[in-house]
Amino acid sequence: MAASGALTFSFRNQTLEQNEHGYNVWCVHEASRELDPARTALVLCDVWDKHWARGANERLAKLLPRMNEVAAAARDKGMLIVHAPSDTMEFYKDNPARQRVLDAPKAEPPKSLPHDDPPQPIDASDEGCDTPPDESYPAWSRQHPAIEIDEERDVISDNGAELVGLYRDRGITDILIMGVHTNMCVLGRSFAIKQMVRWGFNVALIRDLTDTMYNPGKPPYVSHDEGTRLVVEYIERFWCPTILSDDILR
Repeated sequence: MAASGALTFSFRNQTLEQNEHGYNVWCVHEASRELDPARTALVLCDVWDKHWARGANERLAKLLPRMNEVAAAARDKGMLIVHAPSDTMEFYKDNPARQRVLDAPKAEPPKSLPHDDPPQPIDASDEGCDTPPDESYPAWSRQHPAIEIDEERDVISDNGAELVGLYRDRGITDILIMGVHTNMCVLGRSFAIKQMVRWGFNVALIRDLTDTMYNPGKPPYVSHDEGTRLVVEYIERFWCPTILSDDILR
């Protein structure tokens, strides 16, 4: 049973092991772990109002209601909600949730820990667009309005170094992340998986509330959904565990 106030999550990761015949195989492991909501941040990565790729917009539209529901539930349980729509901070310059980050004590990020960074299992060298002839441009101006921002409690930032100071001030040790795109921003932003893992935070991806930028016409020539699944497995094997949104909603 969870301690008073704690929430229990089922964390999934994968490790390379030898089976009974001596062959290397990836084994899936699920383990329950308690998180203290007061020491946990939920990050919404690049849930923009518009993307340059039609497919990306259509897939995000299906995720938005659940994302907003999860953010509201996490907020009610006491988690810090971090809205991180990259490259749109000018839009939020007068927002109290943005100012809350700027007013937080500053802290030098810790030295990055060494970490292996194997190649990803999908090829997104064409920017991952599966609805050609879309061409990339900065289409976004803010976070998608379908995601509620509580200006009295939430924070807004697209800068990992900014957030380190806030996290330290609030005692945040655990980070849950959802948003897009799994193989790009969710892994690579300064506030997202790779950097936060290297800075020593406990990170987990909400695997049912994310999407990749992947074109099935590129290796490994699988469906878009399969490409997303492969990236989620890659994260579980090399970067951090994953959870399901049900763990927050139940």
